[in-house]
Amino acid sequence: MQKALSILLCSFGFLVIPFQTHAQENPTPDPELDIENSAEVFLEAYSDDFQENFFAALKQKGIENYDKAINLFLKCKQLDTSNPVIDHELAKAYFETRQYPLAEEYALTAVTSEPENVWYADTLTEILQKQGKTIETMTAELPFDESAFSENLASIYFKKGNYETALAVLKKGKQSDFTVNLTTKINDSIEKLQAPTTTTPITLDNTDVEPNPLEEYKIRMESLIQANNFPLLQQLSEEALESYPAQPYFYFAQGYALNKTGKHQEAVETLEAALDYLIDDTSLENKIYQELVDAYTSLNNAVKANAYLRKIKPGF
Repeated sequence: MQKALSILLCSFGFLVIPFQTHAQENPTPDPELDIENSAEVFLEAYSDDFQENFFAALKQKGIENYDKAINLFLKCKQLDTSNPVIDHELAKAYFETRQYPLAEEYALTAVTSEPENVWYADTLTEILQKQGKTIETMTAELPFDESAFSENLASIYFKKGNYETALAVLKKGKQSDFTVNLTTKINDSIEKLQAPTTTTPITLDNTDVEPNPLEEYKIRMESLIQANNFPLLQQLSEEALESYPAQPYFYFAQGYALNKTGKHQEAVETLEAALDYLIDDTSLENKIYQELVDAYTSLNNAVKANAYLRKIKPGF
């Protein structure tokens, strides 16, 4: 039973938040006891058949067998048609199998069931972004009248470096101290992003030569890497790749930003694309390999991680 509880809590830590909040009324709470009791309450609400399918689905999801996981989660859905946890898990599983319309459908159901849940909102934004959709086109379908949802959504886009969308979301919701403070932070970030990079002109035969735009991008990206400003790094690298889609360093920078913000699968795709364009740059090649090692390690793929680790050349 304890093992089952651990699996549940790893996958659905947010479920116990209401119980933990209630438990804080006790002046000397025992966190481990609160968590275990919360999981027990969750489990007791469902039949043995539901629990069996639920844990089997988590197991299949954990080993990236998403088709089986989907079938098992659908069985859970049949047993409890109004459970947003299952809707959210189906959304993520369909997303992993690139069935984006189905992923969007279940993500919307989860969000409308629990507008205050930040995890549900985050999953929905990932699914929409993958399809090239914008949140502004879905005003009628989303609970913008719920302050918690609007605030969560704006924060998500702010952390992703998508400042214009974050501002648009804030304008749809109710005004509060939170929205005022976040609006200020967003505007400050936009100003920093738009600020021109100061560079020293290169002098050759007493003639000033304009800086190479490719080098300007690289300098700005390196500065953002040093500053650990990953949302801005991702946004800048996306902008650079629109103009220069064959530059391996820009793919590396984007993969680096994705890795550091926990988007490891996207990082893998971007970093492997960087290798496709790389020619005779061992130092950059090593950096890409190291990021791939980190990404695959985070994805629990030791075989791939070790394969790229062996490719790193010493001395560079």
